[in-house]
Amino acid sequence: MIYMKTELGQTAFQSRSVALTPRQRSAFIMFDGKRSTEDVLKATTGLNVTAEDIDQMVSAGLLAPTAASMVVTPAVEAEPIAGAPPTQDAQAHYSRAYPIAIRLTSELGLRGFRLNLAVEGAGNLAQLRELGPRIKEAVGAERFKELQRALYD
Repeated sequence: MIYMKTELGQTAFQSRSVALTPRQRSAFIMFDGKRSTEDVLKATTGLNVTAEDIDQMVSAGLLAPTAASMVVTPAVEAEPIAGAPPTQDAQAHYSRAYPIAIRLTSELGLRGFRLNLAVEGAGNLAQLRELGPRIKEAVGAERFKELQRALYD
């Protein structure tokens, strides 16, 4: 999995408002949205950084998966129709819409943190469409148009 620092994480890191161990701080610095978890663990083996350290930072909201690492897995999940596999069209819509939704909600900063988490948890097109009205309300109708086209056109 590839993680990147969240705004909450960057703020907490700078202000030291969240108690991170020295090894967690070292690992946190390395998450740039390009390195995989395995790469960071290998680079910090001398510091004894563990997967649990990373899981704690993710649970605290300091790190979040990148859109690129999230798109592949959820796109193949079944639509809510009883056991029917997603259509190619639904996968294409989801693959186009997911990165846009992530970008829009992450630009909201801390006020959009929960909405961003909900988008990250949306595993298929139907779930992403359910979040559409909340995203539109948060970012405004004009900025939502791009996501609306990706979700419904």
